[in-house]
Amino acid sequence: MFDERIYNFSAGPSMLPLPVLQQAQKELLNCSGSGMSVMEMSHRSSSFDSIFQDTKGRLRKLLAVPEDYEILFLQGGATTQFSMVPLNLMGTTGKADYALTGHFSTKAYEEAQKYGVCSVACSSAETQHTTIPQQDELQLSPSAAYFHYCANNTIYGTEWNYVPQTGAVPLVCDMSSNILSKPIDVAKYGLIYAGAQKNMAPAGVTVVIIRKDLAGHAMEKTPVMLNYAVQIKGDSMHNTPPCWCIYMLGLVLQWLEQLGGLSEMEKINAEKAAVLYRVLDESKLFHGTAQPEARSRMNVTFRTGDKDLDALFVKEAANAGFSNLKGHRLVGGMRASIYNAMPIEGVHALADFMRKFEKEHI
Repeated sequence: MFDERIYNFSAGPSMLPLPVLQQAQKELLNCSGSGMSVMEMSHRSSSFDSIFQDTKGRLRKLLAVPEDYEILFLQGGATTQFSMVPLNLMGTTGKADYALTGHFSTKAYEEAQKYGVCSVACSSAETQHTTIPQQDELQLSPSAAYFHYCANNTIYGTEWNYVPQTGAVPLVCDMSSNILSKPIDVAKYGLIYAGAQKNMAPAGVTVVIIRKDLAGHAMEKTPVMLNYAVQIKGDSMHNTPPCWCIYMLGLVLQWLEQLGGLSEMEKINAEKAAVLYRVLDESKLFHGTAQPEARSRMNVTFRTGDKDLDALFVKEAANAGFSNLKGHRLVGGMRASIYNAMPIEGVHALADFMRKFEKEHI
């Protein structure tokens, strides 16, 4: 790590791989011999089209996306998808099922109620979102146009460790905070969406992977920019796409390929998470907030039980070069986000700091 760089444990925008930043820096003024920056290129030019198609192809290969699925690079973040999904998919039956396991899945549910009848298939509210409901707890509606869930909950530090089985009802998943952290079977889903600023790229591009037959059924009132069929027809270029972010995503995908792909990334992420959870399980000062069977590999949430001591830990950690460890304002405590780009050295260093802090304050 460069001396001037710190370990950034932000939940998003998160740190990016150092080799990616160095490559972007190298090409900032002259990308691929074009004589200009990606930020200056026409999105209709052959130079950018090459970047666009390369990025799309790498993503399809890494995630093994079937040919009957389209990949879209959109804008508006995952929050825009809270509207775009029901506007395009709910019209077939007027109903949808939602799993409420955290803040953002609840926001998605609240937004979708504007467009049809939404049923709560399960909720972890009674456990303060420290658990993930299991398959036999899901109350599924056969007439639902889709079932929506959020795969990883950044605020509460929980993650689904299984893919819900919903029969013929298409599965829609918000994977904003754990996409590209492990292999997934795209064919099990009708639609996947993810904001980029956790594991993929700077904030600004939203990836949507949609089974093609689900497009083309948008409600009549759907704005043109929120119509999946329109975006598919224009290959994500109905208007100017987020060119820089797509370019950066391409560099991240190259980095993942060089690392060994998503199976290797999964092993690394499991190791990183195990380091921090081992500290929490052995600690007499810190305790994790998520139940063990629902623990996230991306966002490790913990606290001491004393708000003042939590604040002191965050302050001293920042002074020691570990930034953005303060928990979300809704829950307090601490949160270490250890997405793909966080090196194992950073996790070990944080673990050592936690043990040192405990010795000084127990």
